[in-house]
Amino acid sequence: MSVATLHAIVGLGNPGPEHVHTRHNAGFWFVDALARKYQGHFRAHAKYHGEVCRIEIAGQEITLLKPQTYMNRSGLSVRALCDYLKIPSHHVLAAYDEMDLPLGTARFKFGGGAGGHNGVRDLVTHLGAEFWRMRLGIGHPGNKSEVIDYVLRRAPAAEEALIHDSITRAMEAVAVYLEQGAEKAMNGLHGKS
Repeated sequence: MSVATLHAIVGLGNPGPEHVHTRHNAGFWFVDALARKYQGHFRAHAKYHGEVCRIEIAGQEITLLKPQTYMNRSGLSVRALCDYLKIPSHHVLAAYDEMDLPLGTARFKFGGGAGGHNGVRDLVTHLGAEFWRMRLGIGHPGNKSEVIDYVLRRAPAAEEALIHDSITRAMEAVAVYLEQGAEKAMNGLHGKS
């Protein structure tokens, strides 16, 4: 019996082979890792403007979504999924790259603003702010003028490994959230980062 409920986990990123390994696609990496772990397979779904996959975690069926609308229009895809499947926003988790967190950290929280992230801003526009977030730290280039190049480039191997480590811990936190609730999930994840 689950303690908490999630019906959709959305990874934010950009479609296309040129974006696959960029830092900005950490959200896609997260849902790809969940699909691998729980034996799911993504398929294109025109109705949702994205790729979807169904998995089961802690006895709950969860739809994974990778919007194919490009980052700045992610909300369009998520809204279409939520409307069709009648998923309330508080049963949605969005995973995305976060420059304001150090490399190798992940943070789980409910609600809040967009924090300068255009994909999250579009989600808030379409869903409101009341959804769960899994923020995956990618670090900051240090200079504001370098931000766009930074997120749209691949990280060096050692940094990429740290992001993938944080994704592994974040996936564990999702299972803990569903089985034991938000406080345990947050304490476990935030204590390890």
